[in-house]
Amino acid sequence: MLQSRRNFLNQLGLTAAGVGLASTFSTDLFAEMAPTKFSFDISLAEFSFAGELMSGKMTNMEFPARAKNDFGINVLEYVSMFFNNKHTDQTYLKELKQRCDDLGMKNNLIMVDGANIADLDAAKRQKAVESHYAWVDAAKFLGCPSIRVNLGDSSKAMSGVADDPAAEAAKTAADGYHKLLDYAAKSKLDVIVENHFGNTTDIDWLVGVLKQVNMPNMGLLPDFGNFCAQRSKPETNDIKGIMGTKCIKEFDRYEGVKKMMPYAKGISAKTHKFDANGNETETDFMKMFKIIKDAGFKGYVGIEYEGGVIGMYNPTGGYLPTNDGIRATKTLLERVRTELA
Repeated sequence: MLQSRRNFLNQLGLTAAGVGLASTFSTDLFAEMAPTKFSFDISLAEFSFAGELMSGKMTNMEFPARAKNDFGINVLEYVSMFFNNKHTDQTYLKELKQRCDDLGMKNNLIMVDGANIADLDAAKRQKAVESHYAWVDAAKFLGCPSIRVNLGDSSKAMSGVADDPAAEAAKTAADGYHKLLDYAAKSKLDVIVENHFGNTTDIDWLVGVLKQVNMPNMGLLPDFGNFCAQRSKPETNDIKGIMGTKCIKEFDRYEGVKKMMPYAKGISAKTHKFDANGNETETDFMKMFKIIKDAGFKGYVGIEYEGGVIGMYNPTGGYLPTNDGIRATKTLLERVRTELA
């Protein structure tokens, strides 16, 4: 960048004349040419409270106040399942929005886990796409600029069944995704995809789908913890069974995030455990955020602490309680942000 500035001055013949003439140019011009400091804002993913939400100790309506009052975070990322099918209830949405407005909160994202918009069956795929329309509408009403969707069948991931054949699924995923993007574009909303399960954990496959679609409101949500391509079969087909599985085959998370960054419209900073120095034990946050910084990322980094819900089913595993885990993640993100600024 400094070299660019020097070249600029040379071309104007100012170097020989001295720096005095350079001072006549607007300081704004040189400010634009200066290196931009790396920074990001922190949001909070609702799945961090999954244990409390699934057990009935907390409701979706209480999420905004918890985020602000307990953690000082005012940017929210919702999860569709915790709306309990009330996303089409205007009275419910109005109350939720009012609570957010009263607290000064920003609604940023709804993570939608619905029917498979990449289904190999054309009729089922179209029905799945249309079932997401209501989520686009709800997101628009709440002021969210985007929703997150899946390109695959989450029930297969829950049961340990292999995903659809990659080559065929790439074509149907591009078709369903394109149709949903068309609908969302009418509301000026982005529809972003997470590396979540099945084929989407193969980042080359996932990026290939986006290259096929090539629409301005598409994007990715890199998740630090979702690169497992194959897991052991769960003992039970529920959250407890899933949390108890082991990863057998995994895509390199650092290489995966690097490949996703050109399309990233958010970051999901997933955490599980921390060491005595406050570092996440599965992901090297400093290494990961150097990749993110080098990509020129500007946007929200969402805290998604899963240790709380895992700890419910594995109380001796050394997982922090939900509130402590969220705070530990926030502290780690703030430290990384300061060190890389």
